[in-house]
Amino acid sequence: MRTPGEGEPAAHLPEGIWATPYVGRRFPGSRSVAERPGLADGANCQYFAYEVLRHFGPRLPAWRSSDLWDDTLLTERVGEPRPLDLALFNSGEQAWGAHVGVVVGEGGVLHLCAEVGRPVIWPLGEFARRERYRTLLGFKRPRHGAK
Repeated sequence: MRTPGEGEPAAHLPEGIWATPYVGRRFPGSRSVAERPGLADGANCQYFAYEVLRHFGPRLPAWRSSDLWDDTLLTERVGEPRPLDLALFNSGEQAWGAHVGVVVGEGGVLHLCAEVGRPVIWPLGEFARRERYRTLLGFKRPRHGAK
């Protein structure tokens, strides 16, 4: 775990985002999110990642991770990540149920997981040490049309 570097997007996030609790039932498209949007009541990894992106401009639909991975209209798969790309991890090769985080630079990924309970930046190697995140599916970059 580390703090964001000065030049990283995460250094410019509002303080409230860092206080977001992990709440698994608050996923994109859930009733809980529809009734009370925003991060104050918590988020799962996907909803958190989409809200972080939204702070910087790109808006993506309320996709589950498999829909995000399959999309080619608003996002593209990239081999070399850059800040504000989405990183998807899972225990195997399937995108369904994948964990989603936001690349912030210097090899770090900002994410929200039940294990920690609050947003945290991990290096890629930290994900590989955990069975549930051991497979890096890849990176998705929002296209310029994603608003």
